[in-house]
Amino acid sequence: MNAPDNHLERRARELYREAARQLDPATAARLRAARRTALAGADDSSLAHRLLQLLLPAGAFAAIAFAALMLSSPVQGPSGTAPAGVMSAPTAESDSDLPPDAAAADPTLYQNMDFYGWLAKNGDSQASR
Repeated sequence: MNAPDNHLERRARELYREAARQLDPATAARLRAARRTALAGADDSSLAHRLLQLLLPAGAFAAIAFAALMLSSPVQGPSGTAPAGVMSAPTAESDSDLPPDAAAADPTLYQNMDFYGWLAKNGDSQASR
């Protein structure tokens, strides 16, 4: 299989050399000028390509960092209040098993602590009846 490839390559070289010999000087000069222009443009594009290779990963990293920052920061409105879709702190704490903070809770909740203790012990047994 190498023999036909060598024959094709040899024939192409012969045709190229023959065409180069028959080329008039004005066309040859234009071809050389076009070659120089193309090579000069290739240098500029390689610089742009290298710059793109540097800026593309840096831009991707910046976008990922920005997204991580936006996801990790709390959402607040312009006046410091949470938007309507976000639950405020007292409602979010009502779902948890922890008691509310004493400073943020209603003081009347702490008046009958014995009742709340009794309710915690006996509430499940009374509900099952």
